[in-house]
Amino acid sequence: MARQQRAIRTRRIFLQAAAEVFDEHGYDAATIAAILDRAGLTRGALYFHFTSKEELARGVLQEAVTSDGVTPQTFKLQEWVDMALLLAYRLPREPLLSASIRLSVDPRARGLFGTRWPDWIALGTEMLTEAKERGELLPHVDPEATSRLVVGAWTGVQLVTESMAEPPDLVAEISALFELILPNNAVPGVLARLDTSPHRAARIMEQQAVAASWPPVR
Repeated sequence: MARQQRAIRTRRIFLQAAAEVFDEHGYDAATIAAILDRAGLTRGALYFHFTSKEELARGVLQEAVTSDGVTPQTFKLQEWVDMALLLAYRLPREPLLSASIRLSVDPRARGLFGTRWPDWIALGTEMLTEAKERGELLPHVDPEATSRLVVGAWTGVQLVTESMAEPPDLVAEISALFELILPNNAVPGVLARLDTSPHRAARIMEQQAVAASWPPVR
């Protein structure tokens, strides 16, 4: 068990190191030597888990699609909003997520590995489909089309924000995006009760940190 845990930690160290190097330099300019230097581990340890830079990139992309941090809410639409806000909050703090975006927009990397955007679209479609079944969405809303457009809009907002000389806060920008989108999608009674505040993601993360550190009930 201890050996298995060490192997999991080692694999994670390499993924984090690769993500940082991909994020800083792009896929083509990233080298195995730079990743090893960042990880502080041996080449043998790397090749036990990953045989090439390509496998490292695939590993980083596989870590990208997640609903981590999203907890059950009264409305499924709130969970959908939370997922987008939490991703915006975590992106500048977690190299694995940031690198996945960099790899997805890098033409060479995208040609080699594709992107995880279809997976994000599928996850959003699943959540919106359930929201519609619960009566939270207006009758005209197509869950798949809405998810696809929001994934594209989210990505565009992130890329434009990142390119600005004085980048605005990404969470605030995504919050504003939902303020524009939701009135045309949510039924009025649900819309009035959704929280799209740019501070919501930080509050959720703080609550989870407190819960994780709280002594378990005996």
